[in-house]
Amino acid sequence: MSSRLLQNFKGGRAIVVTRRGGWESALETTLAKLGVSTEYPEIIDGRAQIDVASLQAERDILFIDGDLEGAVAIEVNPGSRLPPVPVIGLVGVEAPSRLKALVNLGATSFLRKPVHGGAVYTSLFMGINQFLLRAEMYERLQGLEERRRGRRAVIRAVVLLMQQDGLDEEGAYSQLRRDSMRARQNMELYCEEFMSKRAKPPDTTGITLQGGNKQAI
Repeated sequence: MSSRLLQNFKGGRAIVVTRRGGWESALETTLAKLGVSTEYPEIIDGRAQIDVASLQAERDILFIDGDLEGAVAIEVNPGSRLPPVPVIGLVGVEAPSRLKALVNLGATSFLRKPVHGGAVYTSLFMGINQFLLRAEMYERLQGLEERRRGRRAVIRAVVLLMQQDGLDEEGAYSQLRRDSMRARQNMELYCEEFMSKRAKPPDTTGITLQGGNKQAI
């Protein structure tokens, strides 16, 4: 991967989930110097009042206090293990259970409490860029998986052309490649559409028709 690392966080919004006690002023002051605004959602009955659906990955960063058990509930993508926005864990008590809870929320960086201003930039840099890198990696893996599934459509399309048009394997593949280029589609997508158009459904007797030959199913 050759992704550029994000170094300027101006215009960001930090949503800090914690019970305010004075220590957070260093965090807020340092974030302001970096061009990041700070908001503190209200906590009612132990739950932070956050509209998760309105969060924007290109702007928002969640700072979650690990000492507030169950204060935030966000869905983490099971494939990428990523939340909808970068999450930075605020660590007070370094208990394994609390660290695990932050990891399960998708935290990609941690910041010790009480916060020291000099540590904020590093934590922000790591948290956001790890989030971006993981998201890109997951997107690429998804693309490769789609290509892998698409190769099955290519094989089926080649076999179908060989059966219906009497072409050999190389001739069938070359024809599909030419047709996909003419249609300005990648090979896999073209073959999926090709199969949906050329493959004939079973008739009323339960017989499939391929290349004019009847085959019992």
